[in-house]
Amino acid sequence: MPQAGSLCVWRIQNCLTFPAFRSGGAGAKVASDCAGAGVGGGGGAVSTVTRAQPWQLCRAGSAGAEALASGGAANTERPERPGPLQDETLGVASVPSQWRGVQGIRGETKSCQTASTATAEAPAQTRKHVDAEVQTEAPEPVSLQPVPQCDGPRLVAFLRRVEAMVTRELNKNWQSHAFDGFEVNWSEQQQTVTCLHTLGYPPAQGQGLHVTGVSWNTTGSVVACAYGRLDDGDWSTLKSFVCAWNLDRRGLNPQQPSAVVEVPSAVMCLAFHPTQPSHVAGGLYNGEVLVWDVSHPEDPLLWRTGLTDDAHTDPVYQVVWLPGPQHGHRFQVLSVAADGKVLLWLAVGAGRLQLSAGFALAVQQLPRSTKLKKPPRGETEVGATAVAFSSFDPSLFVLGTEGGFPLKCSLAAEEPALTRMPSSVPLRAPAQFTFSPHGGPVYSVSCSPFHRNLFLSAGTDGHVHLYSMLQAQPLTSLQLSHKYLFAVRWSPVRPLVFAAASGEGDVQLFDLQKSSQKPTVSIKQTQDESPVYCLEFNRQQTQLLAAGDAKGVVKVWQLSSEFTEQGPRETEDLDQLAAEVAT
Repeated sequence: MPQAGSLCVWRIQNCLTFPAFRSGGAGAKVASDCAGAGVGGGGGAVSTVTRAQPWQLCRAGSAGAEALASGGAANTERPERPGPLQDETLGVASVPSQWRGVQGIRGETKSCQTASTATAEAPAQTRKHVDAEVQTEAPEPVSLQPVPQCDGPRLVAFLRRVEAMVTRELNKNWQSHAFDGFEVNWSEQQQTVTCLHTLGYPPAQGQGLHVTGVSWNTTGSVVACAYGRLDDGDWSTLKSFVCAWNLDRRGLNPQQPSAVVEVPSAVMCLAFHPTQPSHVAGGLYNGEVLVWDVSHPEDPLLWRTGLTDDAHTDPVYQVVWLPGPQHGHRFQVLSVAADGKVLLWLAVGAGRLQLSAGFALAVQQLPRSTKLKKPPRGETEVGATAVAFSSFDPSLFVLGTEGGFPLKCSLAAEEPALTRMPSSVPLRAPAQFTFSPHGGPVYSVSCSPFHRNLFLSAGTDGHVHLYSMLQAQPLTSLQLSHKYLFAVRWSPVRPLVFAAASGEGDVQLFDLQKSSQKPTVSIKQTQDESPVYCLEFNRQQTQLLAAGDAKGVVKVWQLSSEFTEQGPRETEDLDQLAAEVAT
């Protein structure tokens, strides 16, 4: 018999006798460890049981184990214990599954969205065909007029009689010059000069800005002006404007330009592109050169030189468009300034104007073709104030200078300039010939479009000089004002007509065929004699002339027919004038 406390193993057999096991399908044998006394037989007694009471599964001595094995007969001393083990039928037990519930909790719901379907509606126009019939009137037969019978012999006799007289008159007409240069003009004759438009920009006028330059675009329908200052003072930081008006636009407001460009420095000059109607170049007081597109006023700047070592160090007084080096569709901008440099700029990427060639005016390199005043001590550069190119030689140009003497110059010059001014390209000396000077600085020069050797100059001495390229002395000198003359321009259609802008508020029109001493017409631009600073003929609409003044006003004048219609032998008279002086 094992000691008390040993493991007692109960083996439940005959499981089919328990309804619970039969119905539930649990295991056929159950091994249970209990805390109680050992059972005799050494290996532990095996008994078939149906149910054990709790008090039977406890620790006891060997006697308790024997009593339990024998069905409780050995324990007669405890009448409260029940009798031997008996079969007992219990109800069916079932255990609900928790697995499906747990899996349901772990489940996740996901969704995906496809791209939205794009829809569009487009109208379609169907064609409608309509057939209609019309009835024409029956044609009437055309009756032919009988050809009159001519008297042949009498006609022949008449022609023979007048043949000699007709031939004589035709020869006389062929040798006559009465109608040389005459062209039929079917337009209405304009007898007087009238003001068509008075243009201005109130914000610029409110700052007291002057109109320093005017220019017509290539179509002749848009006029632009530059606002700046030409009198004394430091205007380098003054905000300025470039304004443009389209004169062909319906409902033109003269006080509201079609385009306005704000510029951080005073604009001293401007010039429209020769082929691009909306591109305009300008020179500033601070030495910069810029190009704008006035058709995009919200972002007009196309290219600029910037304030680099190559840029001018003094105000730029004039800009001119020139064909590129290969004479293609690209153009260069030429600028002249008071620092004595003449620079050629080419547009490159990133909105930049790059220096392609340059010239410098040095006192010691000026040709001694005429007697000049001795420059101040230490001064080596000659300030340039104006430029004009020949219509017959694209490399030939005339410069006006602060010293008062015009210079004949060439783009083909090869001599290096004697200057210490920094430059990324070699600077050359362009001057080839020096003309007799004015009594003060030259503010404007203009080459004749009808003669290769003639040009005009105007200066602060109030005189207009007519020069020939072949001699230093002027052909003629006209005193037009007791004050400054700021601009002079040849007419694009009349070889002997030019216009000048005076410091007394006048625009004077000269016709050298009528008088070589006094103006043909003097137009009062300003009533208070404020200076007229600039003027420009319209090359497309040749009856128009624009002039800008110190009041910030641009006036567009319509010229009379006498200034727009070329007279007989006018070109020959111009050639004769040039030839007489040259001999």
